[in-house]
Amino acid sequence: MDTEQNNYNQPIDYDKMAYPHMTMGDWLITFLILCIPCVNIVMVFIWAFGSDVNPSKKTFFQAYLIIAAVVFAFYILMFAVGAAAGLANYMDRASAFINLLG
Repeated sequence: MDTEQNNYNQPIDYDKMAYPHMTMGDWLITFLILCIPCVNIVMVFIWAFGSDVNPSKKTFFQAYLIIAAVVFAFYILMFAVGAAAGLANYMDRASAFINLLG
């Protein structure tokens, strides 16, 4: 007979954890801080890479930074494509204008 105890269905005691779960109020304060210009950028990096940060908040802001980097790279790509298309259009019009002159 197996005497090992199954701990799979035991409730989590958040009081014994070093960092309790984030409450609704904690998240509301977090998002209110993100509404403040310039402070939000600094706080995102502090919460993502700080050592004394709730693990839930830390993981959330690390994922937030990854998504922000992907979106930023996409914007840069779209800007480059748009600039290339605009430059090609400009060169085509300039070439047609030069041919018109002579």
